[in-house]
Amino acid sequence: MKSGGGNTNTKLILVHPYIQKQTSTNRLWLLAFISFFTISFLLTLLYTTDTIISTKTTSTVASSSPISQLPTTTINALLHYASRSNDSYHMSHGEMKSISDVLRRCPPPCNLLVFGLTHETLLWKSLNHNGRTVYIEENRYYAAYFEEIHPEIEVFDVQYTTKAREARELVSAVKDAVENECRPVQNLLFSDCKLGLNDLPNHVYDLDWDVILVDGPRGDGGDVPGRMASIFTAAVLARSKKAGGSHKTHVFVHDYYREIERLCGDEFLCRENLVESNDMLAHYVLERMDKNSTRFCRGRKKRSVSSSS
Repeated sequence: MKSGGGNTNTKLILVHPYIQKQTSTNRLWLLAFISFFTISFLLTLLYTTDTIISTKTTSTVASSSPISQLPTTTINALLHYASRSNDSYHMSHGEMKSISDVLRRCPPPCNLLVFGLTHETLLWKSLNHNGRTVYIEENRYYAAYFEEIHPEIEVFDVQYTTKAREARELVSAVKDAVENECRPVQNLLFSDCKLGLNDLPNHVYDLDWDVILVDGPRGDGGDVPGRMASIFTAAVLARSKKAGGSHKTHVFVHDYYREIERLCGDEFLCRENLVESNDMLAHYVLERMDKNSTRFCRGRKKRSVSSSS
């Protein structure tokens, strides 16, 4: 076709119906894929959120629930068989039950410090279920041996420098220095007191002890260490607890019928704190003291060591 002075080319494009059908099908597939992906993403998001919430809820419930303790039947069985030993140095059933009752009432996790490895060592560890139990032993070789055969036991050896025959002299010296290096509230790690144990691991002084049992070192002769230092150390640890938590510490002294145990118990743990006693076991409950305190016992005169035990 010609018009005016120029040429115009006209093109005709024909679209086959098959091509239109194919394009429509591809769009449907694309839409289906996007829809599937979207639904899958939403379901995954909902499931993940629900799982996280469920996990947090379970964790919160678990952390808020009390720590399980040994069943009463298990405790009674342990006490029964421990008291049936042929070892003449073991505690009686009544003595072990007194300590067991306190451990059972102790809010978990309970911190138990024991002076001496004895027939009942494994018993205390078992009764203080889910708590921390630490032992202090005078014989380094026996401590290493015991820890080797019972790796679950935490035991430290300590070198005592005292002699049982010097008990009254040492207690008198402590009474003279009660306002200085032998204060009832102090960090024994830096103490120069003659009866203060200052070579134990740092965490022994940092922990707040809920229960302390003095059943060592040896005290049945003049040249053995005697329990002056362990009783004095127990008295200071109990009174030096940090603020917060329980202000009370239960202190047990075994072999209370002996002169040194009774003397040091009266001077450092104090009779007004004695809640139970028999010929072998004394039970004291000590309160945390102010850091400026200079007397172990209320109303006690400074010099009273010379009085009869």
